[in-house]
Amino acid sequence: MPRIRLISLLFFVFLFAGADAQKNVLTLEDAIIGRFSKLAPERLSNLQWLPASETISYLSQDRDRLLIRQPGSRAPTLEVELSAINKNLQLQLERFPSVTWLTDDLFTFRSNGVYYTYNRATQEGEKIISLPEEAENVDYVAKAKRAAYTKANNLYVTDIAGGERTITKFSDLNIVSGQAIARFEFGIVKGTFWSPEANFLAFYQKDETDVADYPMLDITSTPGTLRTTKYPMAGQKSEYAKVGIYDMRSRKTVYLKVEGPKDQYLTNLGWGPNEQFVYIAVVNRDQNHMWLQQYNARTGDFVKTLFEETHDKYVEPENPVWFLPNNPNEFLWMSERDGFMHVYRYNTNGKLLGQVTEGEWVVKEILGLDDTGKGLIVVGTDATGLNNNAYNVSLKGGKHTAISRSQGMHSFQLSADGDALIDNLSNLKVAYLSTVIGTNGSLVETLKKAPNPLEDYTIGTTEIFDIKAKDGTMLHARMIKPSTFDPEKKYKVMVYVYGGPHAQMVSNRWLAGAPLWMHYLAEKGYIVFTVDNRGSANRGFEFENIIHRQLGEIEMSDQLDGVEFLKSLPYVDAEKMAVHGWSYGGFMTTSLMLRQPGTFKVGVAGGPVTDWKFYEVMYGERYMDRPDENPEGYKKSSLMNYVNNLEGDLLLIHGTVDPTVVLQHNYALLKAFVDEGVQVDYFAYPMHPHNVRGKDRIHLMDKVIRYVEDKLGE
Repeated sequence: MPRIRLISLLFFVFLFAGADAQKNVLTLEDAIIGRFSKLAPERLSNLQWLPASETISYLSQDRDRLLIRQPGSRAPTLEVELSAINKNLQLQLERFPSVTWLTDDLFTFRSNGVYYTYNRATQEGEKIISLPEEAENVDYVAKAKRAAYTKANNLYVTDIAGGERTITKFSDLNIVSGQAIARFEFGIVKGTFWSPEANFLAFYQKDETDVADYPMLDITSTPGTLRTTKYPMAGQKSEYAKVGIYDMRSRKTVYLKVEGPKDQYLTNLGWGPNEQFVYIAVVNRDQNHMWLQQYNARTGDFVKTLFEETHDKYVEPENPVWFLPNNPNEFLWMSERDGFMHVYRYNTNGKLLGQVTEGEWVVKEILGLDDTGKGLIVVGTDATGLNNNAYNVSLKGGKHTAISRSQGMHSFQLSADGDALIDNLSNLKVAYLSTVIGTNGSLVETLKKAPNPLEDYTIGTTEIFDIKAKDGTMLHARMIKPSTFDPEKKYKVMVYVYGGPHAQMVSNRWLAGAPLWMHYLAEKGYIVFTVDNRGSANRGFEFENIIHRQLGEIEMSDQLDGVEFLKSLPYVDAEKMAVHGWSYGGFMTTSLMLRQPGTFKVGVAGGPVTDWKFYEVMYGERYMDRPDENPEGYKKSSLMNYVNNLEGDLLLIHGTVDPTVVLQHNYALLKAFVDEGVQVDYFAYPMHPHNVRGKDRIHLMDKVIRYVEDKLGE
């Protein structure tokens, strides 16, 4: 080889070696805090359609301007300057707030509990309402310039003059109005519901008199004090729900006259289009029977049952009625009755007009109608459950057509005329891509493609693939390998597990959904592995409900199939495997350590359910029935029965004021270990709830990783 060519070759070798050497090493602080800031993909902030045109708005990168433009048009971008808003409204905002458009010229925003409007055409602003400092659960309806909110356990609303009206004034703290009920199950995320024209406010009210008070120690006072939360445990007395309707004109409240047992569930509250009727999905406490009921909003009178659904395991409505905007006598209903979440079309007499979507895929959201008014745009999974898309399907039913041409996980917004979509995409190769597409799939404009936020960091590879369970079911898995991976070497393994309903760990999104601490650990010489067992989400109702009355059984079987797959790999050190999970994943971690001893050398279980009789009524009874109905299932899944089986090292972690998986779970398990003379490790996070967040999360993951490294050894 000529000398000059050899020198050139060596130069490039050293150049690229130097480039690699100059890359940043991911720190744990980067992985925990940085993933939401400097290492998060760049996005268009507050991106949205204007209400009456195919025009979009979003905030500039430094959030000092609001940008307004027509995608695909050569028209110049319009700007609203933050300085103009500050001057007009006499504010001192440092960053442009998130806005909501009321018209194509008028938007509203909130700052320090005060709501404002600003007209971009006239460049004039107005202060609308100011909320009290103690206001919580705020529900602002911009077009009516009103807000509902709670203070303590009572409900209030602002009037047009900006004053405060008291809707409920219960001195009994057991009566709670205007807040979410049923512990956020059944898709319930809030407690107030404005009617279409904001003339009425429907609200949930719960009576927790018979619900046990659960004690929690507050160490921030001297001496410590006891705070309590209402916690209905499986098989015990529950809350009693009502629905009130407040009339803004008459200032009077009526309550829906719902018949049935006090502890049934009132779910999926929705308004009809003319403000005359309210629709409620009433679910019995056994959660195997649902009635969709219609009530008169002015009198509270029961009108009729539109239809019923039953299942021998459970029914779980999660979405309210969705009325067709072009037909006030027809609505859409989402149900898993055929084995997958799909859309059904009904009239207000309760007659089924047809199934709109069908097939082995899951509808996640109804976006609206297309520009013809005859096609329904929905968001749903593909057949694998790893990707989602927007689909167009005739309201009469039939074949669904995928709109976006890119695989991955999307979020969509439909334009007011139903002709175009904002499409935000991520997948294994793309951190964030924002485009505008037509409902025929055509690309209108690429708005932003984010650079790889980890480009300057040394990071390993992420793979998604399938493994086969014992019964032949294909399970989705994710594997993270270190950047220095060598197939000739042996690697320690961390298995991360969740495993419970309504959750999916593996999907075709950026980093395959993995948090960055997994890459931090991989760079220490680990394979990090996750498999979504049966019982997890987005694979159909039967895939999820197979765990009914036997939590932990099927899930462990599938996780063990994942372990067998790992053991088949020549680069896996099967003697040095750890397992970690939180919440349901804490239950799974502890189950695997105690019921499958020797499989893992180390386990770290955070906030674990240890006995389902300690868990809440709504979730626990759906999947396990009541303890007196399923004594064998409860006994078999209770981890206190297996403490003598422990092999290896187990670290249990809990937040001391956890209101979701209460501390009794871990304390009862610890006592069982002590009673049997079995050593186990435990660490508490004082004054943290179910999740450890903020800077303390760095401490948490450092604790987890140090424990695993120490116990697995070199």
